[in-house]
Amino acid sequence: MRNLIAFPLIALAVIFQSAVISRMTLLSGYADLLLILLAGWALQPQVRSAWHWAFVVALFVGYLTKLPWPVTALGYFAVVFVAQMLQRRIWQAPLLAMFTVTFIGTMVMHLLSYAALFVAGSPIPLGDALGFVTLPSLLLNLLFAIPMYTFMRDLARWVYPGEEVE
Repeated sequence: MRNLIAFPLIALAVIFQSAVISRMTLLSGYADLLLILLAGWALQPQVRSAWHWAFVVALFVGYLTKLPWPVTALGYFAVVFVAQMLQRRIWQAPLLAMFTVTFIGTMVMHLLSYAALFVAGSPIPLGDALGFVTLPSLLLNLLFAIPMYTFMRDLARWVYPGEEVE
């Protein structure tokens, strides 16, 4: 029953991402709200459903974008993997872990997207992709990381009330 909160929350985040966040660009990059949401959720110590959330996010994003579904799935699963590895090791500094997961997740997603576009025959110069898309997206993702981590921490405390871990 606790995992049912994922569907409406992710659906709202997808709608907000496609309607609002994607219009707030810096150069040609924009924030990936779902990546940040997933990173914030996976970093919560009491959460055991992060892999399920990654699957649902990958389904939603794979349906809405022209990227192949395995690319989005691999990227979001990598975010959960990195988050859970850091959550076990850097539990005293959760914001540092959030920034690290956001940084690594953004780089992995953009690398996978670049590779998929390259294979599909859309050669974009790597320097342009890094300078105009990846770095501005990274900056925006890091700006949204703190409020998203706070929101996901409060949501995890609400969903798992008796399992306080601090």
